[in-house]
Amino acid sequence: MSNRPNILTGVILFLLVSCTKAPEPMPISLSPSPLATPSAGDRQLATKLRQQGLQARQAQRYDDALTALAQAGNLDPQNLAGLVLWGWTAHLAGQGAEATRVLTLALSQDPNHVPALNALGIVYLVQGNLASAVSTHQRAITLQPDNEIAHYNLVLAHHRQRQYEDAIRHGKRATALEPENPHPWVALALVYWAQGDQSQAKKTYGKALQLDARYRSPDYLTHLKQAGFSAEQITTVAEIARSR
Repeated sequence: MSNRPNILTGVILFLLVSCTKAPEPMPISLSPSPLATPSAGDRQLATKLRQQGLQARQAQRYDDALTALAQAGNLDPQNLAGLVLWGWTAHLAGQGAEATRVLTLALSQDPNHVPALNALGIVYLVQGNLASAVSTHQRAITLQPDNEIAHYNLVLAHHRQRQYEDAIRHGKRATALEPENPHPWVALALVYWAQGDQSQAKKTYGKALQLDARYRSPDYLTHLKQAGFSAEQITTVAEIARSR
């Protein structure tokens, strides 16, 4: 999704990868039980499969990627980073239900696993499940207050809920944590615009333009879908861009 630098530290959430949808493969359930301890050989094979899955994902071969990552999850179900990678890849492939299932499985093993919370919160946001997106990201912030992913996505969620004061609070925090990333500035400008403060919206949007002049072109803004913006939000951002 994007040119968002440094927002997914500690998690293999490569949002630069396109969200182009792939055909829906049959879900592969985890077996054995997540409580089973894998052998050393299984862990080694799972590592190779995760690498293969990541390579396939980078090539947008989502069927191959998900097959490899599911096999890795079967072999090493206690590897939470591997489950997050699997779940996030399902999200990128447009398989929201599978992404939710796998990420929820990771959280069933460790409810405080921030990378899984971050990923699941984004999945909920894209699905339009705003209440779950908010609660999931709020839990992630409770565990990690300087969680730039959660703050950024809460801007988008609260904006869609018309909870503008909350959106601005998280937007200011997101831009402070990631001042060199244009996406939080664009999201914050969106909130000011919704409040009717066009002057502040344009000023805030100008921060994004300073970082990336391509935001002057409404045609460029379609990529914001990969950054969690809804279609309606993208339309409004294009209006802001044209107003400058």
